[in-house]
Formats: sequence, structure tokens, C-alpha cells
Amino acid sequence: MSTVPFDAEAALPAAAHVYLPRSGSVDFSVLSYDLDLSYKVATNRLDATAVIQARANVQLTAISLDLVHLRAKRVKLDGDKRTRFTQSPTHLRVVPTRPIAAGAEFTLEIAYDGSPAPRRTRWGTLGWEELSDGVIVAAQPSGAPTWFPCNDRPSDKAAYRITITTEQPYTVLATGELVDHSVSGGRGTWTFERTEPTATYLAAVQIGRYVLEPRRTGGVEWVIAYPPALARRVLADFAPVARMIECFQERFGPYPFPSYTVVVTEDPLEIPLESQGMATFGSTHVDGRGGSERLIAHELAHQWFGNSVGVAGWADIWLNEGFACYAEWIWSEYSGGPSASTLARTHHAVLRVKPKDLVLADPGVESMFDDRVYKRGACLLHALRRRLGDETFFGLLRGWSAAHRFGTASTADFESFAAGFSDEPLKEFFDGWLRETRLPSLSD
Repeated sequence: MSTVPFDAEAALPAAAHVYLPRSGSVDFSVLSYDLDLSYKVATNRLDATAVIQARANVQLTAISLDLVHLRAKRVKLDGDKRTRFTQSPTHLRVVPTRPIAAGAEFTLEIAYDGSPAPRRTRWGTLGWEELSDGVIVAAQPSGAPTWFPCNDRPSDKAAYRITITTEQPYTVLATGELVDHSVSGGRGTWTFERTEPTATYLAAVQIGRYVLEPRRTGGVEWVIAYPPALARRVLADFAPVARMIECFQERFGPYPFPSYTVVVTEDPLEIPLESQGMATFGSTHVDGRGGSERLIAHELAHQWFGNSVGVAGWADIWLNEGFACYAEWIWSEYSGGPSASTLARTHHAVLRVKPKDLVLADPGVESMFDDRVYKRGACLLHALRRRLGDETFFGLLRGWSAAHRFGTASTADFESFAAGFSDEPLKEFFDGWLRETRLPSLSD
């Protein structure tokens, strides 16, 4: 049982349901997920059990979990085999025999099965996806329920234990540190544990025929997993990761997790995929000539901004993407490429000719992944750097990473935190960048 004191007000983030009102619930918070998955790559068949430990934030007469395309077979609430439940195409509703009091902890055990498939969303298909020979999970922002029942809101971070059993020739990589691996009867079983609080959309499983190449840089254990046929291109393109880790630890503070995993699939992927302690790239992102170097830096930076420091709600997405985009410019500057100032001026000029209808602090669900969120957010940070100076600005970033390590934060939190690093008021500065559609100059 958790010893964390119950704070109902803190457990209810105001922005939780603004953009995806049917995903997740603020009525309860998950403390841990224990997932036991038995999967057949050849037939895309999943038989699984999820044990979810949670705490009620209000009195609960029903518990609603997100679950898409998969069938719940049995549900136990605190060991009760008579637990009633109903299911729709997108949700599992569990009804306790008596209300659960606010602050009380409870445990759900859910046996479920099916053929997992991605869900269709306005951002394309998301979730569990078959490769030509393996599996990836691409869950941001609402794909997690395609492979496990969950409370799918970004502010509800939890611990994970994930066990996957599949055909022996495959390598499994998942959220957490590998704590056990065994082979029996032609099938391999892999168990991973992640104690650092993790959002549902950042939990992942990647399955493929991979070679694993471990590395160590600046006290950080990291590994590259790739198909043997792509070895030359992968090893050339990901050689800069070691220096990126050193650069970002200097600029942002210590790497927040025990390890970092880079997965490269044999299949092409449109964009790289971010997950906790891991980034996944497709064959399209390796050319042997460093063509995706900025993307490699971007995904690594998300381990600080997006994974360790998570968003309170999707309206705050610039705190993930603007920061990771600015990290690309920091890496370019550090590695001898164009300076952050040059890149800021270049992208600011592009923003000037784009439509002026986006509010950075609240871009709206249709525009939350608009490139203007990334670039305007990065330009904001560069303008802030100009105001504060390098020493104070990077002290701010290190302090921000430390203060909200493994937690969640909002735009208002960042404004308040940044104010402590400035001798002058920053309200007008932030209002211009965050709440107005006009584009401020980089020197405002």
C-alpha cells in the first residue's frame, strides 16, 4: 500500500479533460500497473492480465478505464470475483458492490484478450501496431488503451511492471529496466520495472529481431537496438548520442532515468516515437549520413522535458515540444553547427509568414501538434535566454528539471518558476508569447 498522503485537490489537475474529455478520469489516480502479456507475433494474439493499484480522489460508485479493441474477460475488485463490469468499444466500467470512499486505495485485476490494433484518431492511427515482423507502440496522446486498461490522462503518472512472453527469436524492449529474462518451450519471457512515475502515453513495448549494443556515457547506461541489416547506417547516425547526453546533462541537469534505449525498426516510420526512457526510429530515419541528427537530439531531450517533467494537461504541450525543439538548437550550437541565435532567427522568420491564429498556451486540440507550437515555443525560450543571459537561463532549465522531476507541470508553473530568475517582471513577456496570436520579436 502506498504511504503517500492523500490530497484530493492536488489530485485533480484543472486541465486534465480540456482536450480529450473522453480519455481518463480525474475521479481516481493510479499508483501502479502490473501487466502480464502473452503475445504471439505470428497471429497478433494477446492474452493478458492487468493488476492496477489506485486511489479514489472522490467517492466512487463506478470506475471507468480506457480500453480499446480488447475484451475484458474477468474483473476482480479487491479480490472479489463477483465484481460487475460492462464494456463499450472504448471503455471498461467497473461497479463496486459498495462505494469506495475518497482517499481509499483499491486494486483491480483485469483479464483481457484480443487482437490489438491501433485506434483511429484525428492525428492518425495510434497505439499497438504490427510491423512486418514485430510490434511497436506509438501511444501519444491516446493510444495506450489499445494494449492495456488504463486511466489515460497525461497527469496520472504511475509505476510499471511489464512482463511480456513471446516467440523466442524476438527481442522485447519495454518501459523500465530489464529485471528478468528466461526462455522456455521456444518462448522468451522478459520483465521490466519502472519505479519512476510514468504517464500512460509514455509506456511502450517494442518487439523485433534486434541486435543490442550497450554503451555508457557520462554515467548513463544506454543501448541501441537495431536490425542487423541496418547496422552500418545505425551506428554511424547514432554515434553523436554520447555527446548529446553530455551536452544535455550540462545544460539541463542529470539524465533523469537509470538508462536510455534507442530502437530502430526495419520498417519505415513517419516520425520518431517518444516513450519513457526510450525513443523509437524507423528505417526512414537512418541514412548513414546524419540526416536525422536533429530528431535524435529532440527525442533524447524529451527524457527531461515531457517524460521526467510531464504536462498537467494537453494544453501545456509546448512545455514538451517547445523545449525539445529548442534542445535541437542547443545541440547544433554545441556541436559546431548553426548557433541557437541563427536558428531562432530563421524559424522566427518562417513563423512571421504563417497564420497568426495560434495561442501557444492553449493551441486547441486540432493544433496541439502544429509545428508552430514547436517553433514558437522554442523561440520563446530563446527570447527568454536573451533576457536572462546564458548563466541564469541554463540555471533556470536545470532548476526546472530538478524541481519537477518525475512530476507534472503547467504553463502557469513555468511562468511562476521563471519569475524567480528575473530581476524584472516577466508577465508582459509571457503574455505576448503565450496568450496573444501576434508574434513578438525575439528581443521583446
